[in-house]
Amino acid sequence: MAGEVLVDALPYIDLGYDDPGVREAAIAMVEEECRRYRPTKNYLEHLPTLNTTAFETELMAAEFERIQNRLPMEPLSMKRYELPPPPAGKMNEVSAWCESVDNSMAQLEHQAVRAMNLELMAEYGCEMWKSYLETLVTMQAKCQTRLAEVKKEIQDVNWARKTKQTQGGEKLRTLEAQWVMLVSKNYEIEQACAKLEEQIYHKKMQSNAPQTEETAQKAANN
Repeated sequence: MAGEVLVDALPYIDLGYDDPGVREAAIAMVEEECRRYRPTKNYLEHLPTLNTTAFETELMAAEFERIQNRLPMEPLSMKRYELPPPPAGKMNEVSAWCESVDNSMAQLEHQAVRAMNLELMAEYGCEMWKSYLETLVTMQAKCQTRLAEVKKEIQDVNWARKTKQTQGGEKLRTLEAQWVMLVSKNYEIEQACAKLEEQIYHKKMQSNAPQTEETAQKAANN
């Protein structure tokens, strides 16, 4: 198939990875490939366009705009916690005093709620904290269990890969031994054939030699 890459490395049985210079050569090859590689296809084109503003509120949009414009953050306003009297020009207006009284009542209610929360925390805070810690312990146990499962899956994959490569390595060694044996036999056969050809050549030369002398003597007698 066009574009198919044949991976012939068997790291569980191959030797020579710890030899001096091998690691540096591999790293150099990877860096060279990364330098030359220029992706020509968008591998995410089958996915829909990412909507980065799906959960963005108006407040978040304004804050992002402020950060983009490099503007300083506005200081925290403490005005709502103040108890100012009516302005000097409205000291005799009932509405102004009503606003001040309403503000003071809101502040008083706020402090009352804070005191109530402190009392509730003093009474139930320890139990809530214990419950929170129990929840954390449960989550930690689940995460550790999942981590152990993932490690086992990784170990199973590595073990299966090692077993497969070991079996393949044994087969490769068997085939290599057969190849060496067949090459050796071919060489022995070639050597034997060469010797036989040489012997045949010498036999022919020996059988042709007397005939040549006999022919020469006949020619001389004539």
